[in-house]
Amino acid sequence: MSRLGIRSCSSALAVSLLTVSAASAQGARAIHLNQTGFLEHGPKRATVVTDAAGPFAWTLETAGGAVAASGETTPFGFSEDAGHAVHTIDFSDFDEAGDGFVLKADGAESAPFAIAADLYRPLKYDALAFFYHQRSGIEIDADLVGAEWARPAAHAPDMATCYRGKDDRGDAWRPCAYTLDVSRGWYDAGDHGKYVVNGGISVWTLLNYYERIENDPARRAAFEDGAVAIPEAGNGVSDLLDEARWELDFLLAMQVPEGTKMMLPRGDQTRAKKLKFSEVDASGLVHHKMHDENWTPLPTPPHLDKEKRYLSYPSTAATLNLAASAAQCARVFRGVDDDYAAQCLSAAEKAYAAAKRLPDILAYQVTEGGGGAYGDSTLEDEFYWAAAELYAATGDEKYRDDVTSSPHFLAAPKGDAGSTNDIFWSGVQTLGTLTLLLSPENLSEKERTKARAAIVAAADAFLAQSEKDGYGAPFGRSYNWGSNGDMANRGVVMAYAYDATDEEKYRSGVVAVTDYLLGRNPLGQSYVSGYGENPMKAPHHRFWAKAADPSLPGPPPGALAGGPNESSSPDPISKRVHSDCVAQTCYADEVEAYSLNEVAINWNAPLFWIAAFLDEETAGRDSHD
Repeated sequence: MSRLGIRSCSSALAVSLLTVSAASAQGARAIHLNQTGFLEHGPKRATVVTDAAGPFAWTLETAGGAVAASGETTPFGFSEDAGHAVHTIDFSDFDEAGDGFVLKADGAESAPFAIAADLYRPLKYDALAFFYHQRSGIEIDADLVGAEWARPAAHAPDMATCYRGKDDRGDAWRPCAYTLDVSRGWYDAGDHGKYVVNGGISVWTLLNYYERIENDPARRAAFEDGAVAIPEAGNGVSDLLDEARWELDFLLAMQVPEGTKMMLPRGDQTRAKKLKFSEVDASGLVHHKMHDENWTPLPTPPHLDKEKRYLSYPSTAATLNLAASAAQCARVFRGVDDDYAAQCLSAAEKAYAAAKRLPDILAYQVTEGGGGAYGDSTLEDEFYWAAAELYAATGDEKYRDDVTSSPHFLAAPKGDAGSTNDIFWSGVQTLGTLTLLLSPENLSEKERTKARAAIVAAADAFLAQSEKDGYGAPFGRSYNWGSNGDMANRGVVMAYAYDATDEEKYRSGVVAVTDYLLGRNPLGQSYVSGYGENPMKAPHHRFWAKAADPSLPGPPPGALAGGPNESSSPDPISKRVHSDCVAQTCYADEVEAYSLNEVAINWNAPLFWIAAFLDEETAGRDSHD
């Protein structure tokens, strides 16, 4: 993700902050809801910004102005993360399909919205199409995405060796004896970097959804060959697997060749003034990332990127990400492409053995710019995740031993207030548990019951938090960088709780997540491009940068902004916003706001997952796992 080297845009091109703020909302009527709409048979809730003490009337009107339903608001009181008082409206009993509905209450009117059984079908495909748009090493075809977003192949080929020279702390990094061709993969975010630790969780999320529906022909048909607009259509393979394979090919290409000796830093040296290096057998390790030496200006379409690109040195974290995702690859491609499955399993086992041999090679920033750091000094969760994936792929007892001896065995998010142990790129223990849940033969009945109970407990905690928020957000913790991605991943956990229990409240919890992301928030902002009356329009992205250069496109539909970020950041827009914001309002839809409005593969992946989940009832699903 981009952090540095951003060229300022003129204020005339920037998208202004929304007018509804924590300071101005008190006493002002406004109705915020999911601007895309609601499922016919599902929860339908909205929030009214008001400091009125008692309830007042609301009406639901059709596009023609007829009153379709009515009732009274429910006073909620002060919503802390919004910074103002609200009432809520619940019209879940209304289940007639249509378009152009509006809610009205005491002089305020909502954005128009639809009620439909297949409401989330377009979003699941658009959120998945994001990954084709982000592909490296291939032309983005106008026939597939439209002329506006077409572009020539970029970084084709994408060949590089390790960075050689001194880093910003004076450490001298020695050259690699080889060059790798890592031409495929997805650009991580708004820059042109490709990062193994973010790629690992992102490809896992797509493949996890595939594994979850693999044995249900009706649900699997939604992603059959030709269902998605990608170049591989017609090859007889699920389009979901085709898209994931583009990233898997990159991850596999990042593995260090056999017989390679390297000088690498061992142990946690994050506080050291200079790194100490040791010679190691680096065979099977995985390079941490691949990106430009310097940040490219904003905007810079990827095919116009002239910066020299380097491999960052291997890390144990990246090695375990490959071990995990390649083991998952071996499972899902078995019977689809057996040679590829075997290649994935071989790479996974080599990577895991290398990580066990060298468990303490942390990632350090080598160049001063050009790519995000993605440092992680706590790797027990990655070891658990990788062991779980390999155990599910092989049934080998040596992996089971590592799984069951891990402190993260059967872990799930705690979900307690203030906790930040959600699923994200450096917190992957829950991924291992979800994989084990999809592999019932690899757990005893007692272990399976415990794992399901942990997931349900996390979902219950999320639902309890939604009851304490005036906008129904299942989020009782700080809103940090990428909070929308964290929110979407909570939706994945609640979906698994629904699968485990068949209790509708958990599916409603997933709806609460999409409601928040699509407009039921104190800014009345849809954080998804192309969706709702007030969608995200100006992401921090070097190609989808119409706000910086009118000759370039805006974002395609289905891209998720990082979202509110109340933590400190060098982002100049964030600094301005922080002068007058509370948690859910610390956001700006501006192209320079990289800590608020960047897009990223690890945020869009769970958006796709939950949109696909919510479309399952109308995509032919008639049973639960």
